[in-house]
Amino acid sequence: MRMHTIRLIANGQHEEVNVRAGITLLELLRDRLYLTGAKEGCGEGECGACTVLLNGKPVTACLVLAVEADGCEVQTIEGEAVDGKLSELQQAFVDAGAVQCGFCTPGMIMSARGLLSRNPNPVEEEIVEAVAGNHDLLLDRIRIA
Repeated sequence: MRMHTIRLIANGQHEEVNVRAGITLLELLRDRLYLTGAKEGCGEGECGACTVLLNGKPVTACLVLAVEADGCEVQTIEGEAVDGKLSELQQAFVDAGAVQCGFCTPGMIMSARGLLSRNPNPVEEEIVEAVAGNHDLLLDRIRIA
């Protein structure tokens, strides 16, 4: 399979990586850059567990090819905390008891970060829409339990 050299900025760090043409951004982040906060839940872009910011916009990393991130800036949940201190957004999730098992929470935080980057004062409807992928998955899990 053909290899490609891609350059990107991951959580502020310049990276240059040789990747196979067909690997996803999620695989690159987890397996090559060891940024394991984004999780593969469904592999179909439905659950939101793999949400990261690509040039500031939330994307499901399981559906983005790594080569599509060439020249881009990627932020993962690992980029939220600074010097080991939770960001205000992460702390707000903790304070509100909004953390789940840890599988869904990183994607929810990244979706919320994307929203807050676009709109620092969203209304409830905008917040619900921004985390809809994870929100729906969480509701499904609650219904199953």
